[in-house]
Amino acid sequence: MPNVKIPLNSFLEYLQIEKNYSKYTIAYYQKDIEDFFDFMKEEAITNIHEITHTEARLYLTLLHKKKYARRSVARKTSSLRSFFKYLSREEKITNNPFSVVSLPKQVKHLPQFLYSEELEKLFAVSSRDTPLGQRNQVLLELLYATGIRVSECCDIKLQDIDFNLGTILINGKGNKQRYVPFGSFAQEAMEYYLKDGREALLKKSKQPASSKHLFLNYLGEPITPRGVRMVLNELVKQASSTLHISPHVLRHTFATHMLNEGADLRVVQELLGHASLSSTQLYTHVTKERLQQTYNQFHPRA
Repeated sequence: MPNVKIPLNSFLEYLQIEKNYSKYTIAYYQKDIEDFFDFMKEEAITNIHEITHTEARLYLTLLHKKKYARRSVARKTSSLRSFFKYLSREEKITNNPFSVVSLPKQVKHLPQFLYSEELEKLFAVSSRDTPLGQRNQVLLELLYATGIRVSECCDIKLQDIDFNLGTILINGKGNKQRYVPFGSFAQEAMEYYLKDGREALLKKSKQPASSKHLFLNYLGEPITPRGVRMVLNELVKQASSTLHISPHVLRHTFATHMLNEGADLRVVQELLGHASLSSTQLYTHVTKERLQQTYNQFHPRA
């Protein structure tokens, strides 16, 4: 469908240049919009001007029939709404067919997080006798100590770390920067890795002088988000047969533990790099430990 590729490319450039979206976010937008183009092709719709509210609702009905999760439908709807809003603003179309389509109501689940005992098992897995073991320990310590996203973690350069202040400059979504502190456990693990393990990994790189990234893979090249997930999956297997976590669970755990220990909600929002406070409020649930502790402390007949 040649007539739809041009506006799509223009929209993707807009997301990259004007909105400063990450390449991962842009890839999601592209996939969602291209899926809709496939729907247009199946419906024999050859021109983007032919899309009306009727086609928009028909597409959402099709997604529900295919049993897409509510979250996925909501994301696809949001992507298409933004795309057609852009086309309308650029006067490529006269109306946005997705403007009156409502997003499906989300089912709110409590975020999965780890208890202290589970964390200790995870932290005890990595061996500091090997370069990769040292690196893996830093990955775990830093993800839990800071609550940063995996993509942000992979992007850390040596120059971003201030050991005197105990902070890291994080490049977040939309190129927004923030300083995030890290604790003594993460600092000790990082210093050990930088003096030993990272140097050993860097020797395997084809361009060792050019690598400024903190985290390297077994070839001495910057590790990728996919690589981090593979590392964490392996560590979890070694730690417990009952744990099933993703790197994002360490972010959930960071936020949950901070708030349960009395941290201010807006401070946690800043540390997580959330644009909206409502995103951070997801973590204001109370753990079973805190419930029991509060009950025992305040109930007269506990």
